[in-house]
Amino acid sequence: MDDNRKFGILAGVSMIAFSVGMGPAWAQETAEAAAPEVTEQRTLDTIVVTGFRQSLSEALDVKRNTTGSVDAILAEDIADFPDQNLAESLQRIPGVAITRESGEGREITVRGLGGEYTRVRVNGMEAIAGTGGASTNTGRGFDFNVFASELFNQIVVYKTASAELDEGSLGAVVDLSTGHPLDYEEGLTGAVNVQGQYSPLSEAVTPRLSGLLSYKDPNGVWGVSGSVAYSKTETVNEGQNTVRWQKARFQSVGGVDCVADPNDTGCATVTDAFHPRIPRYGQTDITGERLGLTGSFQWAPTDAVKLTIDGLYSELDGTREQRFAEVLFRGNEGGMDVLDYTYDASTNNLTSMTVNNAFVRNELFAQGWNTKFNQVSARLEHEFTDTLRGDLLIGTSKSELTVPYETTFMIDNTTYDNFFYDYSNDEFPVIAFNGQDVTDPDTFYLNEFRNRPAAVNHGFDTISYSLEKDVADSYTLSGGLTYKKFSFDRYGARADTSACASGLVDCSIDGVNGLDVTSANTDLYTFGGDVGDGSTITWLVPNLDAWADETGIYNIEPTPRVSDIYEVEEEDLGAFVKFAADVELGGRGLRYDIGVRYAETKQTSTGTVSGSNVVIEREPYSDVLPSINIAYDLTDDIVLRAAAAKVMTRPGLGNLTPNSSVDSFNYKVSGKNPFLNPTRATNFDISAEWYFAEDALFSIAVFHKDIESFPISTEVTDTFASTGLPLSVLQPTSPTAENPEGGPLESCNPANGGSGCWTISTLGDGPGAKISGAEFSFQVPFSTFTELAFVSDMGFVGNYTMVDSDVDYTFGSEVISERLLGMSKSSYNATVYYENDKLSARIAAAYRDDYITSTSGNSNVFEGYAPSLRVDFSSSYSLTESLGLSFEALNLTDEYTDRFTDLENDRRYEYEHTGRVFMVGAKYKF
Repeated sequence: MDDNRKFGILAGVSMIAFSVGMGPAWAQETAEAAAPEVTEQRTLDTIVVTGFRQSLSEALDVKRNTTGSVDAILAEDIADFPDQNLAESLQRIPGVAITRESGEGREITVRGLGGEYTRVRVNGMEAIAGTGGASTNTGRGFDFNVFASELFNQIVVYKTASAELDEGSLGAVVDLSTGHPLDYEEGLTGAVNVQGQYSPLSEAVTPRLSGLLSYKDPNGVWGVSGSVAYSKTETVNEGQNTVRWQKARFQSVGGVDCVADPNDTGCATVTDAFHPRIPRYGQTDITGERLGLTGSFQWAPTDAVKLTIDGLYSELDGTREQRFAEVLFRGNEGGMDVLDYTYDASTNNLTSMTVNNAFVRNELFAQGWNTKFNQVSARLEHEFTDTLRGDLLIGTSKSELTVPYETTFMIDNTTYDNFFYDYSNDEFPVIAFNGQDVTDPDTFYLNEFRNRPAAVNHGFDTISYSLEKDVADSYTLSGGLTYKKFSFDRYGARADTSACASGLVDCSIDGVNGLDVTSANTDLYTFGGDVGDGSTITWLVPNLDAWADETGIYNIEPTPRVSDIYEVEEEDLGAFVKFAADVELGGRGLRYDIGVRYAETKQTSTGTVSGSNVVIEREPYSDVLPSINIAYDLTDDIVLRAAAAKVMTRPGLGNLTPNSSVDSFNYKVSGKNPFLNPTRATNFDISAEWYFAEDALFSIAVFHKDIESFPISTEVTDTFASTGLPLSVLQPTSPTAENPEGGPLESCNPANGGSGCWTISTLGDGPGAKISGAEFSFQVPFSTFTELAFVSDMGFVGNYTMVDSDVDYTFGSEVISERLLGMSKSSYNATVYYENDKLSARIAAAYRDDYITSTSGNSNVFEGYAPSLRVDFSSSYSLTESLGLSFEALNLTDEYTDRFTDLENDRRYEYEHTGRVFMVGAKYKF
């Protein structure tokens, strides 16, 4: 049966079911106008509140009254906090930490599990959004920076599974809800917020605007609302970067020929020690322009019927320009002479070196991208009788990321003498070009240039239908069906070439290596950040427009890159049944639900294997996922909760391709696997919540996740020939193109008896892991303890999470046990607030412990990020009931992004910062 027929049949069956029940019920409501008002059964409807403290109170009510483990952020709690996007709003929920890119939150982790293991629903529909930048989302994670936080007035995070929740999460289900007109007051409601934001590092002032307009029919029958959010940012990210560390054999050390005498003490020491691959200082200029629109129409002709149609559109445009002065040790060490060095035996690092014949490169990288996210959904809720309710949801969403250009121009000097680096202070190292003047165009030529356009698309079509029946007082039985069709595709192409190969210059002439560099096609750049004493801070960089005209790079048709072209289609069929009760036990309230969810998955992957296009249809697989949640009111103030569930997460989309990706510069081949099994686990949660005063909470939650298996890379070292891939996949300007089997070390060459220096990783179903942890939350208004003026208007909200895991990673013949990728062992958030009738102020801190992001490479074991602490401030003052002023300050401590490679030796990967951001604004409400 084709997809359209299947979708249509399910929709038809759902509508027939509604029609059968709706006719009599509607007629009854019309005839009996005096029928009592139906009590809303959905406990997580939108709540419109004003004031930070009031929003905290409402969020506590949501948490307290649900059966499973739930945390929420409501109404102005989002709009009034200094959040650049939704990721930064979410980080204030216990157990949630975020990853940042260029100073702004992008993805989340929940209880140590990254975005791949978290499902995100927008207005009840599962969705995926992918944005551009330093990395591209090709998995199931959600890039929250696509949305401004002002577009939403409710975020709910479900940390325990329940049968009616969509399957696919090991960590959490995050529900994002936009505003709905029937939740506002009758008549016209509106708000306008205008802000200007200033970054001292970029010296730019940019706007941030948002507005809401809603109308509710005085009779409460219909309503329409819309909101808009627009912002523009200009960010400078500056610092130093080594692009990892590696080992390699140099041409000579201290005048000794290392080819002729490799056992010389100096040669042997330098060859076996680590040096930075590409030491450099540089600056990245990032611009972003984000537009978000929401629209909602609601129609409730009776108390028993409500139709909601929601639309959401968001567009994020971005650019990046990077300027570096660097030395490409990477793969070029065989032609370089080490004059002097400092060796640190404790880390096996070459802390400093002076080098002749260094490969100096001054680089300009420019990238542009555009992400469009749009979603339309319709929800029909109907109470057929006093005891039977139905809910139908139909919708579609799409995320489209386009990278029209990713261009790099590089000017080189491959015989540079007297280059010096010193990483004894590896936050601000000395990187000094002490030889030829790197501001003199005559010392450079341009040979290599690149352009790499790309596109990534995600799409979801969803239809779900559920019924809920009160089978007796305090007992309900519910069930439903869900069909989702998901599509994902990626496209990548390259126009990478050289001046010599393209015929722009005749490189057969002695002394000609590329195109002439002049003052007309370069710019003089001065690095403005902190550096080690003696570092070179001024250098030439290519001018993008001048070299684009001279080389005609944008007139060169990019060649499709087979390893970057693939697609996945997936059909998911889900069904659930759940029994729930709200009763008394021992004179105290007891709430519980017991249910089971069935999920069937069908996947088709398309890609390229050994130059041939292949389509792989795997046999459908299914999961049966039981769950139970219990909440017991031990006293009037204490709630105990327990939960257990079988859960699953489907494999990352980019990992389901049959393709292999080749990194020609890092001697690495990564193979994917279209037959990966889902990650399956059994989750256990126990918590105690003490509501010891009005608007106050102290809670402890303990959780354990027993993961049966999850995808993991197994790495071996071998030759490129062993992969079976054609030589045409190698980057033409990389060292591997000329000598595929050479490697950074001479011993890699099979001709010399080596086994090859290519790291070949294959993805398979790993041995699994166990994750255990605890969350502590504390929330209290200071009026609980004192009625003193000023102090009684203050309060505190904080949480602390600790989590640990044990995973076995394979490196050749060695197995190393470490934590899960993306997991921080501890994290916390703390907010101190003050609020009276006029003034509201808050200062918040968010801490995340170190975490690893990958198994790394170049003989390093793991890489990741050091601990970080972010402090933000927000304040507002009400001039009248309608008009208020605001001031916000982000990243008060100017936190640096601190990245490392090799977990044991903590070699510095990058150390960069984006500076503080200040915002001043005004809000008008009517």
